[in-house]
Amino acid sequence: MWSRSELKLNAKAVLKKSYWKAFIVSIVIALAGGNGWFSGGGSGGATSGSNEFSNNTNSIPSEIFPEIIFIILFVALSVIAVVMIFRIFLGYPLEVGGKRYFVSSTEYEFNMNYLGYIFEKGIYLDTIKTMLLRGVYNFLWYLLLIIPGIIKGYSYSMVPYILSDNPNIGAKRAIELSQDMTRGHKFDMFILDLSFIGWYLLGVLLFIVGIFFVFPYVNATYAELYKVLREYAIAKNYTTEMELNIDNLIEQ
Repeated sequence: MWSRSELKLNAKAVLKKSYWKAFIVSIVIALAGGNGWFSGGGSGGATSGSNEFSNNTNSIPSEIFPEIIFIILFVALSVIAVVMIFRIFLGYPLEVGGKRYFVSSTEYEFNMNYLGYIFEKGIYLDTIKTMLLRGVYNFLWYLLLIIPGIIKGYSYSMVPYILSDNPNIGAKRAIELSQDMTRGHKFDMFILDLSFIGWYLLGVLLFIVGIFFVFPYVNATYAELYKVLREYAIAKNYTTEMELNIDNLIEQ
């Protein structure tokens, strides 16, 4: 039904028209935590000073260890709390707004005001609720095993795109529709992700900063994928143009 080469070809055509706007929006999405990739680059140096640390701890009175442990835990939990608050109340709306920009860009509409689209009255809280429920569901699947979590991650991957079309669609309905859209496509989506590995490796070689220049390509390609899956869902009567606030669908 769709091919990686066609999606990427369409994405490149869009980026030729407005690459730097796509770059800025992609950076915002990445900072908002919406890129769906994780860097483990900092883990390698965690043990480099372990001997020195162990020697220094011998000079610390044992009676103050509980206080030190408490302070470390308090700081760690505080940082986690701040990150979660940022992700939920600022990151989710920015991610969905960014997806709206890229979906609109498939029709060669390049409006960066879409980044703040979700902060409008009447759709902000609905968006947060839906994205939060999606995150909780995905997290619970990861608690079972990694593989089911990854599979469900693909099942729920269209939720922010669906919200970009209709933020008031409802949490359960958005998740259900995302699962309908991705049914039978998850393995192909996984292969699509793998096809970007070469670009990410090249980005790493370019002083790591090069990775940021790959994001617009990935985001534009996934917007093209959503457009295809959206048309597929309408053709299969999983949803309607009215439900997704679509005025005109381009014929396949």
